[in-house]
Amino acid sequence: MSELSLRTAAIPVTDPEAGLRLTEIFYSLQGEALTSGLPTIFVRLTGCPLRCVYCDTEYAFSGGERQSLETMMATIASFPCKRICLTGGEPLAQPNAIELMKRLLNDGYEISLETAGALTVENVPPTVSKVMDLKTPSSGEVDKNLWSNLDYLTQHDQIKFVIMNRADYDWAKAKLVEYKLNELVGTVWFSPMFNVAHEDTVNDNSPEVPVLARELAEWMLADALPVRFQLQLHKIIWADAKGK
Repeated sequence: MSELSLRTAAIPVTDPEAGLRLTEIFYSLQGEALTSGLPTIFVRLTGCPLRCVYCDTEYAFSGGERQSLETMMATIASFPCKRICLTGGEPLAQPNAIELMKRLLNDGYEISLETAGALTVENVPPTVSKVMDLKTPSSGEVDKNLWSNLDYLTQHDQIKFVIMNRADYDWAKAKLVEYKLNELVGTVWFSPMFNVAHEDTVNDNSPEVPVLARELAEWMLADALPVRFQLQLHKIIWADAKGK
């Protein structure tokens, strides 16, 4: 069995009554994608089959607490918002995530799903906006991209590339052209890896603009790419604080 299969198999459960392993539920501003800046309820599930070098939520790889779907729904309902971001970890590593999405949709919630693209999105309800992070070579997990997932994406969905260097940029640009990604989904994002301020800055909690940001912007302009540049708003505001 592959390492990917082993990590996924470590999070069983297909019975809705068994609930989900949850890391946290919190209320904040969305920091990425089309709903950036809008108040959002974040549901962060535990577990992920990938180990990207730039991951900023390693604390969600393990641990968490098993909760029933009813308990989670009650917590979600306590916030003054009908917008959900289902994230992780990798939410689709737990089959019951699909059932949670269905229940939230039935209760009138608008949902975006942050997924790494290594597990199938075939069963995700079509009204959920899938934000798929296609892994670039520098992530260390480029071989885990499940390209058949592109068959299930529509203009309602989004694709994100995290860019760490020029090689990542050239790779992402090639995939953009090869699969005509800008025609396949509503928005394609190029996002530079974010760096946090060093200890000698005036405010230890204030992040720097990513070192790569200006270079990436210039590359995109030079190539006139049909993609959107993105900085992570929540990191500009709160750095790497959990629950923000």
